Amino acid sequence: MTRPPDIAPMAAAAPAVAAIGRRLLDQVDDLADDLADVIRRAEPFYRAEGGVPLEDLRASVLNNLTHILSQLAGRPQPGLEPPRATGRRRAEQGVPLPVILHAYRVAGKFIWAAILAEAAGDEIATSALLEVGSELWLIIDNHSGAVTDAYRDAVAERVHSDTQTRNAMLDALLRGDLGDGSRLWESAATLRLPRHGTFVVVAARPPRPGVESIPHAEDALRMRGIQSAWRVEVDAHVGVVLLTARVDTERLSAQLTELTSGPIGVSAPYSNLDQTPAALRQARLAYASATPGSRELVRYEQVPIAILLASAPDAAIMVATSILGPVLALPAAECDILLSTLRMWFDEQGATSVAAEKLHIHRNTVRYRLRRLEDLTGRSLSQPAGVAELHLALEAARIHHLRGAEATAR
Repeated sequence: MTRPPDIAPMAAAAPAVAAIGRRLLDQVDDLADDLADVIRRAEPFYRAEGGVPLEDLRASVLNNLTHILSQLAGRPQPGLEPPRATGRRRAEQGVPLPVILHAYRVAGKFIWAAILAEAAGDEIATSALLEVGSELWLIIDNHSGAVTDAYRDAVAERVHSDTQTRNAMLDALLRGDLGDGSRLWESAATLRLPRHGTFVVVAARPPRPGVESIPHAEDALRMRGIQSAWRVEVDAHVGVVLLTARVDTERLSAQLTELTSGPIGVSAPYSNLDQTPAALRQARLAYASATPGSRELVRYEQVPIAILLASAPDAAIMVATSILGPVLALPAAECDILLSTLRMWFDEQGATSVAAEKLHIHRNTVRYRLRRLEDLTGRSLSQPAGVAELHLALEAARIHHLRGAEATAR
């Protein structure tokens, strides 16, 4: 960040001005008392309860006055530490930057009035002041710039520190690293979440590793009346979300679907924050059971078979290849036609006519495709065991993105 330059002494312009500066330096304690009072009258924030204590304000005024008058007296102090210290301190106290800059403008007018009063009746000094007046205001401007830079640096450091603290607390909550449980209260307070309530964990696929799936998720949900805490992991954007009477799982799911462009997994609701690690595992399994490349939102408690297949990927792939192997060996287009027909038939509870209508084909075409599937797999859709095995294999192929021969080769 660009810093204002250190200020050269003004006294070289006129010895009479330097003499005024020295006389004002001798009065600097009284001037600090008066200026602190003027600032408090001009800016209500400095009088507010819980604001800047009077002793703090006076100490800051004294340091800045001494620095400025030393320039006037030809005794320049190196650097711009007084205004920088003021900027850092006020940022820590939560004083708005416009309030601080207003105080500096008030101080500039006060100092100029004090200089003019000290020069009254001295024609040489008054004439010299006309030449150096602009330099005095340059000093005030440089002080204001130093205050602004230091203030913004302090705010940025605090935001960075707060973000690191929140990430650490959320990580401890998600991983269950809460020691004897005492850190649970601290984590909840830092994340602005109640210890008891109704929560879910959400896991969303990011567009790229380490990137938010839902940009500015906490702010985006807060605007919709939903309280949450989020963190980015390499393979997922993970959040703990508080449900309420107004925002239940259904409403949250609708909001999440609007906000993200990839698959999302949502855990079952839970009531205590110390259950968060288990809910994270549920959300990740739900997310893993979504169709790759889709915008599907999967709720853990609603898809037990898909969750089971996602939790054991090696076994699921074995089920798919052993049952659907001959179908998966077909060219990609032919494989997709057969599997999409079987999926629609399952979706419509085995109603062939409805499935045909949805696929915009004749029902005899559906029957032909299903018979071909039966012939290729050796499973019958008229027998419970065959139906169960084909359904499991079809879900496993979907979850693990198993496709026809040409697509697999690519």
